[in-house]
Amino acid sequence: MDAIKTFPMPTMNAVRIPGAPLMEFTMSSWSFDTSHSEVGFSVSHMVFARVRGTFPRWSGTVAADDAGVITGVSAGIEVESIDTHEAQRDGHLRSADFFDAANHPKMTFVSTGVRGDTATSFLLDGTLTIRGTTRPATLDVTFTGGGKDPWGNTRRGYRATTRINRRDFGLNWNQALELGGVLVGEVVEIQIETELVKQA
Repeated sequence: MDAIKTFPMPTMNAVRIPGAPLMEFTMSSWSFDTSHSEVGFSVSHMVFARVRGTFPRWSGTVAADDAGVITGVSAGIEVESIDTHEAQRDGHLRSADFFDAANHPKMTFVSTGVRGDTATSFLLDGTLTIRGTTRPATLDVTFTGGGKDPWGNTRRGYRATTRINRRDFGLNWNQALELGGVLVGEVVEIQIETELVKQA
């Protein structure tokens, strides 16, 4: 699934709070500022160390209310952009041993629901597709702050983390070590730092 799904951006929603009148809030258009955001990951190497990397090229859509509280996210990551600061390793990761970027050029995440206090921290449930395999995934999201930049744009920051097992998505390559264990860990930690910008 290489296409990025988008969320409808309604102009008005109604919220019923028990014991209170019906409340309405206006939905606003927000976008990811990818130049001030990062999609990163880390995985163990030879059991006792870690390799870190990023995917610099990605895009997405976000649904949020007027205050910037997130209600839905859809994002696509270009696998070819993987960067672990070592060209030979990056080439191997793009190959059929791992991501098979030639046949599966994008990874996607599409949210299906939000749980928790969305004003401060929450769980963003969704589906993650890597190498043609789609599985449930949940991002642990924290609001990191917000305000206006020097040009008057309203911004909000979020940090999201999750852990996946790469073998669940068909990334099975490995090598056994003489000291015991394997060369590349199976559990991958994903770290995302992102800024949202409110559109005029």
